[in-house]
Amino acid sequence: MPERAVTHASSPGKQSGAYKEIVEWIKALVIAVVLVFLIRQFLFSPFIVDGPSMQPNFETGERLIVNKILYTIREPKFGEVVVFDVPEQGRKFIKRVIGVPGDKIKLEGDDLYINDKKIEEPYIKEAIEAAHASGRLYNGEGSNYNFPNDEVPEMTVPEGTIFALGDNRSDSTDSRVIGFVSDDEVVGRADIIFWPLNKLEFIKHWTK
Repeated sequence: MPERAVTHASSPGKQSGAYKEIVEWIKALVIAVVLVFLIRQFLFSPFIVDGPSMQPNFETGERLIVNKILYTIREPKFGEVVVFDVPEQGRKFIKRVIGVPGDKIKLEGDDLYINDKKIEEPYIKEAIEAAHASGRLYNGEGSNYNFPNDEVPEMTVPEGTIFALGDNRSDSTDSRVIGFVSDDEVVGRADIIFWPLNKLEFIKHWTK
């Protein structure tokens, strides 16, 4: 007699085990997605530098991690690099905090004064010296680069706002043009460069 092929049905135990494993994988993926959403929404968020306004310290294409929770605990401080929304342009800017509420700001050429005291800016010191060595101002020529100016004549930073400038003073759309930045518009502090990998580092925030 010819041999008959015999098929073996999977046991209920094996089917049950595979089903449980699939369910566990789905649970893990859902939890991971929820965690990523919560982290990005409330704690940290990625940001890509676009444009030359923060040179020489930040370059186009660099990817940063922005700390979104820090400023729910305390206010921004001088020298910190922040990311904020610009509703009029529908995008985010990265700049450096120069003035906080109550500060009287004056920028004249390459000289920055806060409350009538000249402030050293070590984060652009070499760039300023290089510009002076070539016989030009780092801050650019003309009154448009100074502060206060015709567009933003108020010198004193109002409550609930910050005054922010780009490190590349002659090529930056910042508080000299858009005015003071509301606390509600501040996304957070840029804390880590994570890409490209050869630039991986914690961002240094200078103080007065």
